[in-house]
Amino acid sequence: MGGLRVWAPRASSVELELAGRCVPMTQAGGGWWEVRVRPADPPLDYAFRLDGGEPLPDPRSPWQPSGLRAASRSVDHAAFPWSDAQWRAPSLSSGVIYEVHIGTFTDEGTFAAAIRRLDHLADLGVTHVELMPVAGFPGARGWGYDPSSLYAPHEGYGGPVGLKRFVDACHARGLAVLLDVVYNHVGPSGDYLHRFGPYFTARATAWGAAVNLDDEGCGEVHRFLLDNALMWLRDYHADGLRVDAVHALLDTSTPHFLEELTREVEELGARLGRPFVLVAESNLNDPRLVRGRDAGGCGFDAQWNDDIHHAVHAALTGERAGYYGDFGSLADVAKALSEGFVYDGRYSAYHRRPHGHPATGLSGHRFVGFLQNHDQVGNRPRGERLSALVSVGRVKIAAALLLTSPFVPLLFQGEEWGATAPFLYFTDHGDPVLASAVRDGRRREFGAFGWKLDQLPDPEAVETFERSRLDWAEVGRPPHAGLMEWHRRLLRFRRERPELRNGRLDRTRLRFDEHERWLVMEREGIIVACSLASKRVQVRLPPADLLLASEPGVRVGPEGVKLPPDSAAILAVRDPPSPV
Repeated sequence: MGGLRVWAPRASSVELELAGRCVPMTQAGGGWWEVRVRPADPPLDYAFRLDGGEPLPDPRSPWQPSGLRAASRSVDHAAFPWSDAQWRAPSLSSGVIYEVHIGTFTDEGTFAAAIRRLDHLADLGVTHVELMPVAGFPGARGWGYDPSSLYAPHEGYGGPVGLKRFVDACHARGLAVLLDVVYNHVGPSGDYLHRFGPYFTARATAWGAAVNLDDEGCGEVHRFLLDNALMWLRDYHADGLRVDAVHALLDTSTPHFLEELTREVEELGARLGRPFVLVAESNLNDPRLVRGRDAGGCGFDAQWNDDIHHAVHAALTGERAGYYGDFGSLADVAKALSEGFVYDGRYSAYHRRPHGHPATGLSGHRFVGFLQNHDQVGNRPRGERLSALVSVGRVKIAAALLLTSPFVPLLFQGEEWGATAPFLYFTDHGDPVLASAVRDGRRREFGAFGWKLDQLPDPEAVETFERSRLDWAEVGRPPHAGLMEWHRRLLRFRRERPELRNGRLDRTRLRFDEHERWLVMEREGIIVACSLASKRVQVRLPPADLLLASEPGVRVGPEGVKLPPDSAAILAVRDPPSPV
């Protein structure tokens, strides 16, 4: 094992508890304590005692096999037999992301069980598997966005070895792996960081105390988070990270934490010869996230774009509650698909102020577009997926727009076959007071949308979690089989047509008719025509050949395309103009 270090600047004494004995640690400067221990074969269980107190797990614990409050266990990362030495991840710009929650992806809810479904993803045509957070969180079940042990993969999923086997299996099938990480808060259950040092400030986020990024001692907090990010990429062979809610990272220091993160990840990729991907989630519509650091940006490769979802969802469902009240027209859909942000400085009634900034000059590859994800499904009272809200025809329209768009598309687990299982919000805090606070918080959030809250599922109930599991038996049954085939055909078409993988927003043109309820997207000779009308409509087009149709009643003639209600058609212009 060699030696152990821990940052505990407020402690007067620190002891290492190891093999039933306590070993005094010595100060190493800067609030760090260290001790040399006799080399031994891992794994070893250990804990720290601050000022003679109870044993506490390591803030950087690599493994918590007995729970978040128990001793830490060492991990020899060099011992795992990786088989991906020749692996090179596909480019995100030509990729398709598939978001997975390990706990509900299979009945078993483990990394091992998820491996058995990877062939489905490879056959579907996705290129990147994005895992919702796998860092240690309280209890047996949860979304993972309340992590308490940032360095230790959740034991219920399979722990460190299970995650490595999953990543190795993905790479063997040509699938890259992105890990969702949470750095804007920790806990609130099972967190001991505050006992060790100034990891938090008095400021608050929506999820608890703000992480200390710009107050006394913040340098070591930056280091704690940066080292965590590098660990997932280096020791677990992840191909990139999706950083949750970066708008909640309160940092007035220079350089900003996000700039440090992108720089250090870039440097690690150069050393290892493996370029990594960083994706940000933000609700600010701020293009600086994905602009280069030399241009005053943060240097992320891409960011999630809620406006794409909101615009399409509101147009298809007619919902106008909450932030959907800012959307609903086909003009909003057209702007989202051709410009990225709908709210680019224009006034938002939901925010009650101008919101966002133009994405001028950015490639569509800088945006991850989606119709569903864990937030947009799970933050509904009943966790309804789009397929539970609209007709199969409209689900196919949405898929056609997303998978032919200039953005990096993301599918949420089960979306490809219109899974009937909801994705609800579930937790396992075990603390009645905390559980009650979570329930009250959810009611307030839903109340702001005007949603009816009768029979709201209890996040702490096991049944809420179990209802969210995917039913894989649906895949071969109608109408699921038809949706599955539609998604497979669209992904194959996207893969085969290079013009669809071009992120040039200035080459994406939209036409629509709000009254007749049709919309046309043109992308360098490829036309996607959609009808949301209740009757058959005809849309004028240049001479074109039909390539894909969501319904058998689509007809193409000299006057254009005739579309049945709730249908989509993809066509190729016979003599496409040369790109300017």
